[in-house]
Amino acid sequence: MIYDVPSVDHSMVHTPTHMIVTAQDSPKQPSINVNKFSKKLVHRASYRSSSQCAKYVRIALQAAGAKITQHPIAAADWGKTLQEIGYQKIKPAFDNPQVGDIYIINRTQKHRYGHIAGFTGSQWVSDFMQTSYDVYKDKNVTYTYYRLDQSI
Repeated sequence: MIYDVPSVDHSMVHTPTHMIVTAQDSPKQPSINVNKFSKKLVHRASYRSSSQCAKYVRIALQAAGAKITQHPIAAADWGKTLQEIGYQKIKPAFDNPQVGDIYIINRTQKHRYGHIAGFTGSQWVSDFMQTSYDVYKDKNVTYTYYRLDQSI
């Protein structure tokens, strides 16, 4: 649930990396098809985490029409990229999620890369089929929640 690199590449595990993010060349991003996003998430997801949540969400976004040329490695760093492709940060709406919503779990002491997942209409999915949004049992977890801006 941590980052967007192959799980066998352990060179990225111990040193968090911050990258400059550029998600598009033009000011307007083509529309993102949330149904394609959801289908790609479900199609690729497993029943157990492979520690590649950011990679799986990125691939699903790209399959849905997002133009992402550079991206952060850590899931916790994806907020700016989401906003560049048309998502808006909103108050967490776990009681009323919409298809295509994405949340980020910010870094904690136990989870230095955070987590990212998308809502398919029936459940939260990252690199695995989650039973809820609450995948970390830490009491100090904070969330950032994003919804696609429909006016773009």
